[in-house]
Amino acid sequence: MKTRNKAQAAAAGLAVLLALSACGGTPSSSSADTSKTSNTADISEGVQPDQAAVALLPQSFKDKGELTVAMDLHYPPTTFLAEDNQTAIGLNPDVARLVAKKLDLKLKFVDTKFDTIVPGLDGGRFDFTATTMSKTEERLRVLDMIDYFRAGTSVAAAAGNPLNLTVEALCGKNIAVTQGSTGQLKRLPALNEQTCTSKGQPAINAVTLPNVQEALTQLHSKRIDGILYDTTALAWAAKQQPNSFTIIGRVNVGSSDLTAVGLKKGSALTPALQAALQSVLESPEYKESLETWGLDSGAITDAKLN
Repeated sequence: MKTRNKAQAAAAGLAVLLALSACGGTPSSSSADTSKTSNTADISEGVQPDQAAVALLPQSFKDKGELTVAMDLHYPPTTFLAEDNQTAIGLNPDVARLVAKKLDLKLKFVDTKFDTIVPGLDGGRFDFTATTMSKTEERLRVLDMIDYFRAGTSVAAAAGNPLNLTVEALCGKNIAVTQGSTGQLKRLPALNEQTCTSKGQPAINAVTLPNVQEALTQLHSKRIDGILYDTTALAWAAKQQPNSFTIIGRVNVGSSDLTAVGLKKGSALTPALQAALQSVLESPEYKESLETWGLDSGAITDAKLN
């Protein structure tokens, strides 16, 4: 089995360091070694096609010989760019490359703003997405979605939590969410209803930002009080940049923790991609990728459709 330098995982720290530097912060000497971001080894190298999955592939895809995957490449450690600013790295690119290899197809990445991915899939601009997207009723109306990972959502506060925030006591606070995310659409509204408005308390003020780097920058400069975002990404950023913020707890309302690959509803590609993804979940490379990016706890075994 191929092995990649596990220090490649330090790549995710670059985004946090850049965010903090941009607002006047000084990274500590214990920060991640960002030189490791140059390691762009392809985890799918040497992986053989899964003939059962290939047999399900529509002839049009066999003729084209390529899959197009949409990702928002600004979300370490699941999806981001290496030091060369060209190569997609993280769990999601690993999974996408493995799926393509199982189907004996080439893969083309399209860096796409998160909240435009679903319309793009529905409009036929991309074949699929693997971008840490959870299943919601709204998405399932227009997408086929196949599980591949368990993530979750947490809230982060400024280092040391000077406002003494808790997940249950965010009423009236300015909490950042990312545009089009499940946090914005489902989790924060559900948390707001459960802990604030239903009890006559001031509503949580959602501050919608384009990506987590901007949220970390604003948290560092005290323009917001907290961030509601993927647990995996917050935990990773905290590890790469110690003492930059504090994770105060998980949010367990509003949506499932499972994340899924998405395709256009009723796509002829769905059966083949589900078979390929199941093959990936059973592979040593899937476990290797999770370990590389520090996401072992998110492993699942069933590529369940919808």
